[in-house]
Amino acid sequence: MSTEGQVIKCKAAVAWEPGKPLSIEDVEVAPPKAHEVRIKVVATGVCHTDWAFLYETGQGMNPRPYPLVLGHEGAGVVESVGPGVTKFSPGDKVIPLFLPQCGECERCRSPKTNLCKKNWANTQMGVLADGTSRISCKGQQVYQFTGVSSFSQYTVVADISVTKIRDDAPLDKVCLLGCGVSTGYGAALNTGKVEPGSSCAVFGLGGVGLAAVMGCQVAGATRIIAVDINPDKFEKAKEFGATEFVNPKDHSKPIQEVLVEMTDGGVDCALECVGSVAVMRAALESTRDAWGTCVIVGWTETEDMSITVMNLLMGRTLKGTYFGGWKSVESVPKLVEDYMNKKLKLDEFVTHNLPLDQINVAFDLLKSGKSIRTIISL
Repeated sequence: MSTEGQVIKCKAAVAWEPGKPLSIEDVEVAPPKAHEVRIKVVATGVCHTDWAFLYETGQGMNPRPYPLVLGHEGAGVVESVGPGVTKFSPGDKVIPLFLPQCGECERCRSPKTNLCKKNWANTQMGVLADGTSRISCKGQQVYQFTGVSSFSQYTVVADISVTKIRDDAPLDKVCLLGCGVSTGYGAALNTGKVEPGSSCAVFGLGGVGLAAVMGCQVAGATRIIAVDINPDKFEKAKEFGATEFVNPKDHSKPIQEVLVEMTDGGVDCALECVGSVAVMRAALESTRDAWGTCVIVGWTETEDMSITVMNLLMGRTLKGTYFGGWKSVESVPKLVEDYMNKKLKLDEFVTHNLPLDQINVAFDLLKSGKSIRTIISL
């Protein structure tokens, strides 16, 4: 029996309030409205950003409305489409996107940025273009995290916030291109513009940081220094191209001083993948004067970063990146192609596979540093 036009009852991991574990609930997912797509989510990665918004609200993260379904690193199959949708059909394999690409605004038309702001204010507050969510539970609206909510077996997204991918792509791998891998990889290639023969330092070896290491290697960097306080991450970083490893805890002096000494003046490019303003400053100060570039990849919303102006006057560049600089709708299918053609690693990021009812275990693994990416099967 077709579900088109019908409310779908399914399971989702609902955050009822910040700071509390997720609860597996029966939810109702309404049909898509105009220019919306309803997706059967097959797999989703668990990103540190999901954890941070749940457990660090007020400590670096702005509050979001609750109840909320988190998850923004998913992949699935189109179940139905709303009026006006022309680029998608039921059965299409897709990746939902927290960053839209409308293709019409000034930013989409410019090669200088990927930051489309269509529906931006709404999705940041957990609703779609009409100001409401398509998910409800126990008679009340459940908000959709960044307009995606991949911790639900079904979700509805705007048609400018989803991209079609090839039919033979394994959804439990390419879902990682919805956020973490694309972000770190693009931070090195697109934002940092790492050059062949250059030296790089990557701060933080979670999924995003390891993807940044991979980006540095693909770009041709000859010296890639991986920095993390968890030495268990170093062997994995080597798989992605790291050439050296530094644990700040092994040194009595600030890590930026260690790196400047190691490289006789500083690295050409530093990528901060932690989300700590202290680490951001250390990353900037680890770069070489005259031409060093520091890219801020880690996410924090409320904290101020303190820098010494002289570090910039001496020729350094400080940059930020969002989704690795990729124009989302057009770039993600190309990244899928690169993975399928063995030009980009994804399998190596996956350390755990769990069902939806083990989502809190996935958060525990993430916070303890025992996982890089856990894939949740829905």
